[in-house]
Amino acid sequence: MKRREFIIKSIGGGIVTGAGFSLLSLEEAFGNSIYNPRSAYDMVALMGGEAAEMFEKGIASIGGMERFVKKGQSVVVKPNIGWDRTPEFGANTTPELIAKIVEHCLKAGAKDVFVFDHTCDNWQKAYATSGIEKAAKAAGAKVIPGNNESAYKEVSVPGGKSLKSVKIHEAILNSEVLINVPVLKHHDGAGVSFAMKNLMGIVWDRSFWHRNDLQQCIADMVTCRKPSLNIIDGYRVMKKNGPKGVSISNVLLEKAQIISTDIVAADAAAAKIFGKNPETIGHIKIAAEMGLGKIDLTKLNINRIKIG
Repeated sequence: MKRREFIIKSIGGGIVTGAGFSLLSLEEAFGNSIYNPRSAYDMVALMGGEAAEMFEKGIASIGGMERFVKKGQSVVVKPNIGWDRTPEFGANTTPELIAKIVEHCLKAGAKDVFVFDHTCDNWQKAYATSGIEKAAKAAGAKVIPGNNESAYKEVSVPGGKSLKSVKIHEAILNSEVLINVPVLKHHDGAGVSFAMKNLMGIVWDRSFWHRNDLQQCIADMVTCRKPSLNIIDGYRVMKKNGPKGVSISNVLLEKAQIISTDIVAADAAAAKIFGKNPETIGHIKIAAEMGLGKIDLTKLNINRIKIG
């Protein structure tokens, strides 16, 4: 089987994996996207490997970390570390993936690589239980807390409709590069939690978003700070009871990953993997209408890589 013709598993909408479920080809999920081997890929979609292994192949395909991180730059790697949950629950980003990203940033010449999240559960417990703190530190990152309001500075949101200003962590404001590494999962408020939703972890007051049109606020935030790179971790996928999860029985081992500079396209692809039409997910549709990225995956040059 050619690597661009592999079968990707999708969940939800009658196309989930497992006994009794059907499979959906990546072309069926993402559409017949443009393929021009002479131009740079807009996205890499991977399946079948370990999280770090998929990233190694994916980042090489999209131009290497040197494309995004220059010597002497300060980098923030922003996982989802929101919850006091072990990796098996799929609530947080896979630790091994974060470690590998940190390694690549440092190899590319980054001066500092910071890792943090404004957690929902106790930050010390979430950092430890998730395994991300240990993995990131071992790889050479500086793991910093996100629980102190004094570390957040208020900035305007230039294109915001509901979100006009926001307090953002100083590590983000002081960095040249933001690498967004969410986990792909269900969310009981936003419907899904992918790349755009993960940016809620760089701000102080999330409750304002929930009170003032959550879907619009998620899209508005992209006008304030757009990540240099988005890496959506679909290694384990929480199919329901998100964002924290209640049982590992709600989690599927999908072994998927999406890498793209376009945060809207990345979320649209994640929606497809989740078995959803991205047009039906409020913040993805709104962000596309605001011109913040592409929702139509047939307009993208996507490299599909099957491992194993």
